[in-house]
This record gives sequence, C-alpha cells and structure tokens, in this order.
Amino acid sequence: MKRVRKAVFPVAGLGTRFLPATKAIPKEMLTVVDRPVIQYVVDEARDAGIEHFIFVTGRNKAVIEDHFDVQFELYDTLAQRGKDDQLARLQRLQPAPGQTSFTRQQVPLGLGHAVWCARELVGDEPFALLLPDMIMQSEQSCMKDMVDLYAETGNNIIAVQECDPAEAHKYGIVGRGEDTHHGFRITGMVEKPKPGTAPSNLFINGRYILQPEIFGILESQERGAGNEIQLTDAMLKLEKQQPFYGYHYKGRTFDCGSPEGFVEANVAFALWRNDMNESMAGVIRTLLDEVRPVERRGTAS
Repeated sequence: MKRVRKAVFPVAGLGTRFLPATKAIPKEMLTVVDRPVIQYVVDEARDAGIEHFIFVTGRNKAVIEDHFDVQFELYDTLAQRGKDDQLARLQRLQPAPGQTSFTRQQVPLGLGHAVWCARELVGDEPFALLLPDMIMQSEQSCMKDMVDLYAETGNNIIAVQECDPAEAHKYGIVGRGEDTHHGFRITGMVEKPKPGTAPSNLFINGRYILQPEIFGILESQERGAGNEIQLTDAMLKLEKQQPFYGYHYKGRTFDCGSPEGFVEANVAFALWRNDMNESMAGVIRTLLDEVRPVERRGTAS
C-alpha cells in the first residue's frame, strides 16, 4: 500500500464573495489573524506527513507561489535587525526546495476539473485533497487522523461533520454504514439532497484522501450541477469500484469562502492564542454592548 505523500490544493477560484478585497489579492491570501488562509491548510497537510504540495492555480494567483518561496531580502533584513524569532518562524513555515508544484486550471470548470488538472503531478499515487476555503481548529490536524485511517483501510477517505438535519440540503451528505477502525464505511453520497431526504446529517467538510483511479473517471466525467465537472459525481462512480470510509471530525471548521465564516475564523483563532485571548475577549464583549448596525441610505454597502 502506497502512503499518502502528496496533497492537492485547488486555489483557482475568483473569490467573488469578497470583492472588492479580492480584486487584486487572491482570497487564499486573506489573513486569519496573522497568517494567510492557505498557510493554515498547508500547515495541516504538513502536520499529516505530506511531503509534496500541489497547487492548482489560475490567473492573478502568482502571489501564492511567492508566499511559499524564499524572500531573500526580507530574511536578510530580519537577520540584520536581530529579529531571530520572526526569522525562525518564517523558515519553519518554508517548504523545502522541490516540495511545491504549481499548475494552471485555465478554465473554471469546477472542483472535479481542478483535481483532474493535477493528474500529472500526482501520478499513480493516493493523494490528499484539501479545499483551501475550509480551515480547521483542533488539537490534532484533521488530515493527520485521516492519514492514520487510510493506513488502516488502504481506501478512499472523506472527512465529515455533523450539521443540523434541517440544514442538510445545503451540503454534500454521506450515508453511514458500519463502524470500522476509527471511522465508518460510507454507503452513499448525495450533493445537496432535497429537504427531508438526506441519508444522514454528516456533511463533507472539504478534506479527502483519494486513490489515483479518480483521474480516469474525471477524464470523461460529464458536467453536472452548475454546468461544472463535479467531484462528487466522480466519487460516486469510484465508489462502485472501491470502498469509501468516513472520518468523523470533531473539531471546528470555518468556511473562509464566506465573509461570515472568515470573520468567525479570525475571532476563533484570536481567542485560541494565549497572547490574545484575554484582550480579544474583552474587546468582543465591549463591541457586543456598543456596536449596532449602521443604517445606510442611498449608498452601496
């Protein structure tokens, strides 16, 4: 059984929900406290033992590549000014030479198409897929536990979380079968089921470990919802050939693809830090007491 060495990060999206902030800055480079969103996701993969980070990019995303490159002038300036702690922190986050690869999606045909674009870089190996909009907060990384489950099963793994059953129609939902190891067998998947028809309240939260056979399916996958090539459609076909297992993640997940989720992530990660918890808790309590929505008449928000 080949181990999971590579991770794919689809970062070609336009981030239209964050305009005008994302007019010139990729949404993945917006910061949660003091790190770009994409850094949190890459750190999660690194903590799971991933060695090769593959980014599927689009136009105007070069700054992501720059972020994971060595910044000689910055490093030299920090060293000359004696800012050793800051320099050491940046160097710890720096991927080693040859650990990052970048490929272009070129046309916006959905998540399934983005994954397919990474096929030559992944090759004939299982790989992790981490959606960069979703960042996790827990003592141990979600992906590390998924890699451990993969080592036990040798098959496809999907991370899931519970949602309010009344909200299940908003997500991709899995059917839950028998428990196995520290996961469970997935009996089916449905994207945004009609209200009242969901097989469970376990939604797919943006973390996957997939076998390379998914690329052959995506090669000829017809367009689905939104006139895009949907990853879920391809996984449903792969499920007929190979087992899928679910990992029930218990931590927090923040959808940084929406302004509300992005703000929530900033608050949660600030409160999670020892050096910021007390001051931020006080600020939040004060703002809750004092700040009220502003009425805007005749102007765009």
